[in-house]
Amino acid sequence: MVTTEVSTEIFRNLGILAENEEMLPRVAKYLRRLVKEQQQADATLMSKEEFFGKLDKAEEEYRQGKYTTLLPGESVADMLKRCGYDV
Repeated sequence: MVTTEVSTEIFRNLGILAENEEMLPRVAKYLRRLVKEQQQADATLMSKEEFFGKLDKAEEEYRQGKYTTLLPGESVADMLKRCGYDV
């Protein structure tokens, strides 16, 4: 099934379940659990505090002169390789 078909099926089923007041809290709880599992699986997700902490650290490193710039004619991939990243 393609994404649109799956989305349509999910929303159709949610519409049916939404009419049942006893079932709706269970559905909401299950959806929260699925979202939490997805967030744990995605290493790029972070809290607001983690995000601003990373920004503060990066600003401090910039002030200390710890940064890398692109060389003339260099791509971002080339710069990352030069800095030791596996691209």
